[in-house]
Amino acid sequence: MTIAGPSWAHCGQGTVPGDPLAGCTGVTVTASGRCLAHAEEADQTAYLVSLSPGADLDLRGTSVDETLIGRVLTAMTDPATRRPTIGNARFDSAVFPGDASFGSATFTGHAWFGSATFTEDAWFGSATFTGHASFGSATFTGHASFGSATFTEDAWFGSATFTQDAWFDSATFTGHARFDSATFTEDASFGSATFSRDARFDSATFTQDAWFDSATFTGHARFDSATFTGHASFDSATFTGHARFDSATFTGHASFGSATFTQDASFESATFTQDASFGSATFTGHARFDSATFTRETRFGSATFTRDAGFTSTVFKGTSVLGPLVCAGTVNLSSALFGVAVTVEVAAKAVLFRRTRWAQPATVWLRYADADVSDAVAEYPVTIAARPRPFTHVSGDLVDESVLAGLATVEARVTSLRGVDAAQMILTDLDLSQCLFAGTVHLNQLRLEGDCRFAATPEGVHRRGRLWLVRCTRRRTLAEEHHWRHGLPRAVIGWQPPLIPENVVQPRALAAVYRALRTSHEDSGNEPGAADFYYGEMEMRRADPRTAPGERGLLTAYWALSGYGLRATRALGWLLLAVAGTMLVMMLWGLPQRDTSSLSTGIITGHRITVTTDSPAPENPTGPPGDRFTTERFEKSLRIVVNSVVFRSSGQDLTTTGTYTEMASRLTEPVLLGFAVLAVRGRIKR
Repeated sequence: MTIAGPSWAHCGQGTVPGDPLAGCTGVTVTASGRCLAHAEEADQTAYLVSLSPGADLDLRGTSVDETLIGRVLTAMTDPATRRPTIGNARFDSAVFPGDASFGSATFTGHAWFGSATFTEDAWFGSATFTGHASFGSATFTGHASFGSATFTEDAWFGSATFTQDAWFDSATFTGHARFDSATFTEDASFGSATFSRDARFDSATFTQDAWFDSATFTGHARFDSATFTGHASFDSATFTGHARFDSATFTGHASFGSATFTQDASFESATFTQDASFGSATFTGHARFDSATFTRETRFGSATFTRDAGFTSTVFKGTSVLGPLVCAGTVNLSSALFGVAVTVEVAAKAVLFRRTRWAQPATVWLRYADADVSDAVAEYPVTIAARPRPFTHVSGDLVDESVLAGLATVEARVTSLRGVDAAQMILTDLDLSQCLFAGTVHLNQLRLEGDCRFAATPEGVHRRGRLWLVRCTRRRTLAEEHHWRHGLPRAVIGWQPPLIPENVVQPRALAAVYRALRTSHEDSGNEPGAADFYYGEMEMRRADPRTAPGERGLLTAYWALSGYGLRATRALGWLLLAVAGTMLVMMLWGLPQRDTSSLSTGIITGHRITVTTDSPAPENPTGPPGDRFTTERFEKSLRIVVNSVVFRSSGQDLTTTGTYTEMASRLTEPVLLGFAVLAVRGRIKR
């Protein structure tokens, strides 16, 4: 097989037949056909004399030791600036067996160091690269220093290898900076470095610590698939463009404390094996942590998200406290997995817990947020509670919530529990007026604590056709009932419409939801709180078109007479009406014209007396009706009614009409009184 040598005319000193790479690959610079390293002294001197500040320099493939590079740079030093000035510099595949010091050098043209090898230390501190600078596939065996270096055009370090420490502190990259697939075996420091355009570290490997503290990324910053084995520090770094760490691996500690992300920040599928800190970080654009894995403690304390924050399918294996997070948009924790007991603190416009799984006990504190908990899985007790007071830093200072200042209320809301097994769910002090409960499993075991507020029925005067109706029945209702009633023909104004009309729940299913919530309240000893849910259950049974007509009629009568045994005033109103009607009938037609006396007649036969007593039939009242309203008749009617209410007979002589009226009164009025007592008991029972 033929092995190709370098593409340039090279020295060939020590060439082995059949292996052109065994000899010197340095570019020829003398008439003798030798490279600068192997040229005779006279030829070296002549070449160096030919160099001047700003001239092009070509040392491709040449072995340039410390002495030789010193002589070259001395020859190219500008007397005015006392700095080496080089035009186009070609050091492709060059070898620097000793220290290579280009400190303060100025490269006015392009600088190529591709595949160069720096065996000892390489010093480019304060160097200026006016043209393109290429260090692709270069190998730095010693220390590499580019501190305060300036790269005016693009800088390529792709696939470069840094065996010792690499310093780029305060370096300025005006053009694109490419470190794709670069390998940093020891510490890599980019503290306070400035990247004016795109900076790419895709698939780069940082075996030891990587420092980007206070670095500024004006363009896009990409660290996709990068590997950080040691500590990765981006504290106080500024990302003005998009920041991408997709599929990056952080084996050591990862710190982004007080970092600023002006555009979108993406950590999708990133892996954090040790602690990860984003405390006090600011995300002005979208923040994406979807499918990321946090194995140890993750700190987002006081992090601020101006737009949405995504944690979809994120795995939290060691996070005990997540937050406090402040987000002006939506915090999406859908399909996230919490593997340890955790406290989540979020102040946001909305929070999504769709299909979120809690494998250990959890407490979720919310401010401002609308929380959707659809299809979430709680293997242990999970408490979702509203936080009335602001969150605080570890130091005790209040967390800045100014990005949420435009929201009307700090009260947190749960908008859906559909698909949740509520046996382990505890809701505390939440607004449930828009919450969807239909489809919740074990809803009867849901625990509602504190002040959980449900939607109310419309109030005020409402017009239906030509009639004006007053909605007097105030009760707690479900959002699903609002949605169903809103779609009815000639619906009363005030019932809220559904967001998706196709998802309206029908009365039969709503009755089951009300029944489960009633049972939940009763099991917790809150009988008064269960009353409204019983009312809703009965309303839905009455409204269900599949309810038998006889049952619907019975329910309608129950509703009309006493509000299903829950409206004492309605039952008492009917009772007073029945009493007044009974008294009126008794005074007009029920009491006889006059009291009748018994008449006894007898026959004496010898020493035997036979007596017969007759009671004359009561005489129906006669005369004008107005004459029948007397005090005596009123007192008798009142006595009859009072006895009827307590289910007793008055013993009063009555006309036929009065007898049947009393029978009806003894049947209906005690029932109405019982309804009133039942309603009062339902409201005060403990």
